[in-house]
Amino acid sequence: MSRTLISGGLVVTAADEVLADVLIEDEKVVAVTAPGFGATADTVIDATGMYVVPGGVDAHTHMQMPFGGTTAADTFETGTRAAAWGGTTTIVDFAIQQAAASREDGRAGSLREGLDTWHAKADGNCAIDYAFHMIMADVNESSLKEMEALVGEGVTSFKLFMAYPGVFYSDDGRILRALQKGAETGGLVMMHAENGIAIDVLVEQALAKGHTDPRYHGEVRHQLLEAEATHRAIKLAQVAGAPIYIVHLSAAQALAEVTRARDEGFNAFAETCPQYLFLSTDDLARPGFEGAKYVCSTPLRPKEHQAALWRGLRTDDLSVVSTDHCPFCFKGQKDMGLGDFSKIPNGLPGVETRMDLLHQGVVEGHISRRRWIEIASATPARMFGLYPRKGTIAPGSDADIVVYDPTATQVHSASTHHMAVDYSCYEGRETTGKVRTVLSRGRVIVDGGQYRGSAGDGQFLRRDTCQYLR
Repeated sequence: MSRTLISGGLVVTAADEVLADVLIEDEKVVAVTAPGFGATADTVIDATGMYVVPGGVDAHTHMQMPFGGTTAADTFETGTRAAAWGGTTTIVDFAIQQAAASREDGRAGSLREGLDTWHAKADGNCAIDYAFHMIMADVNESSLKEMEALVGEGVTSFKLFMAYPGVFYSDDGRILRALQKGAETGGLVMMHAENGIAIDVLVEQALAKGHTDPRYHGEVRHQLLEAEATHRAIKLAQVAGAPIYIVHLSAAQALAEVTRARDEGFNAFAETCPQYLFLSTDDLARPGFEGAKYVCSTPLRPKEHQAALWRGLRTDDLSVVSTDHCPFCFKGQKDMGLGDFSKIPNGLPGVETRMDLLHQGVVEGHISRRRWIEIASATPARMFGLYPRKGTIAPGSDADIVVYDPTATQVHSASTHHMAVDYSCYEGRETTGKVRTVLSRGRVIVDGGQYRGSAGDGQFLRRDTCQYLR
């Protein structure tokens, strides 16, 4: 048995912050005690002047995801290593059911086939622990039956799309059936809420007018079409008697729909992402083709939406901050859309920068320290059935712990980040706060600017159902 003591730091969880020592035996936290309690340990980590926080839980990533004729630049190996560098110690990635349109036989693949494919990609390659959601590309009698089996195997959440007709799109009838099955089995339905049918009309009209630059990506994916789809998703969930989780919410009008439903006592949950808190349509409109770096869906919004999103995080109408990490290199991938913004692969890098950017929200007074940990670690762990194994520092929890220097400054750059992508969305931006040491299940994997982990350190996590619904 190995024992590690993290001494003298300010332990910050969603519930409390206290000067304390943390004692770890093998992979678990065994005690959080007053400083100088006198526990003996094989390894002592001095955290004086530092925060000691639970490792981040990023509940929305897309490693090695095929999309738009290419594949996300980060593999499970590179992406989880970058996550560790940024203080994230658990990801929940999306396994994908193969859509009928992408198969020679014209029939959708099974959920099982999609899940097995993602297990094969991740197994033995992850630096940190990982779990899976399931993307349902085709809701039919067979896939609905499979939902129950997957819930029993710890894959307890299912993503559907109101966007991307001909690829992932589900109509209202299919969505209703999936929500009904979710209510029956305990599976949580996650929704990409944009009116894809209307968006496709606007894309066609924009291109016909010669509007091909990246900034038009934000214009055709109108904020009211996000709000409309969010409203519709919530109402379908109410009809089904099921909860709903809205992914990557970006628009103030969509947030208003979630707020209204929550005020009425309905189990509507939503996440936002750092890009919507720190970037805007000004970035999409950068000169030349630079705006392509910032193409993601839902799209970036005008700056005035940022205040509404921060407010939603303070009031808990936005419950989680995830990344939707799906990076594509500027050269060789994003430039597939030169002359046609609709062909730019949708997605941004972010798994390494989330914890630091949210801490910048603390520095700037948008959120408290405890709220930082709540939205980045504790709530995503609870939302997706991993708490208290993940998301907190308490006896019995996995020793996924970050020693964080709250006063260190850093300048973000593609030249120093560890994500496998050739640009940074935050190039040249200075933030305050930086990871010093990262432990994953009691093992130090990042320390003082050195990476000490390896591929295969991470384990697959079987998840319980959403812990807010018990």
